[in-house]
Amino acid sequence: MAHIVATRPLIEGGLSGLREDHALTVCDPPEGSTRSVDELIALADGADVLLSVLADPITERLFEARPGLRMVAQYAVGTDNIDLTAAEAHDVAVTHTPGVLTDATADLTWALLLAVARHVPAADRYVRDGRFERWETTLMLGTELSRKTIGIIGMGRIGTAVARRALGFGMDVVYHNRTRANPTIERQVSARYVELDELLATSDVVSLHCPHNADSHHLIGAEALASMKSSALLVNTARGPVVDEEALVQALADGEIAGAGLDVFEDEPDVHPGLLEQDRVVLAPHLGSATTDTRMRMAQMCVASIQAFLEGADSVPHRLV
Repeated sequence: MAHIVATRPLIEGGLSGLREDHALTVCDPPEGSTRSVDELIALADGADVLLSVLADPITERLFEARPGLRMVAQYAVGTDNIDLTAAEAHDVAVTHTPGVLTDATADLTWALLLAVARHVPAADRYVRDGRFERWETTLMLGTELSRKTIGIIGMGRIGTAVARRALGFGMDVVYHNRTRANPTIERQVSARYVELDELLATSDVVSLHCPHNADSHHLIGAEALASMKSSALLVNTARGPVVDEEALVQALADGEIAGAGLDVFEDEPDVHPGLLEQDRVVLAPHLGSATTDTRMRMAQMCVASIQAFLEGADSVPHRLV
């Protein structure tokens, strides 16, 4: 019987497949949003498998301190928090949950876009505050999306799903990627490949769906924001550090762009105070995968990977290391 430690409670019933055959410890969330490496080391005492989330720093020091740890099952698509090189060096298997949150995140992208384009949060507050006295001809005029251009940075699964939804809104789709997408995908979503400079200069909406790495860190900084239309909207459901928040706050204050919808932040859960003061910014607490269906599928994928690994299967689903 293996000892499995989950660093956070998951959706109810999501780990039931593990409770029957193994010793499962589910830890309560920390007082803050993240645990330190030392706290994780303490949690992993005696663990064969660690079921982690993006906020957990899975470092070489953890592997050195817990040589009995055999597997890390990441309850997320991304693995920015895991030192994969160290995991391989210490013979620790690593799995994740790819492809499961595509539609949920694409839907949230559009929720944020529509919310900022049509002033939905401000309109809701306006009504709740009792200020709605009559219909006004110029009240909270928003941005119409049909016949506009959406520029997608990162045409992977989520970017493609966002583009597919854009067709229903009658938008033109351009995209930029490290490598050009398959021509079939381009045809399916009527997307046109352009260089990044052209995308920024011509798009009415810029939607981010690229991974965070050395090349994409602060990809949207002062220079990129200055090159965008003053009427443009920025949406980020990818990774927070892709956007330079200091530069974004300044761009919004100077009217270089018209608004932003953000689900991720540079220093989560901390949010730049300048963003909190902007009426034309819609903020969400990293809800990209936050649907019951998606979170249950993520848990089931983790369970399947863990069971396959512990049973010594030749192929472990969604294994990275």
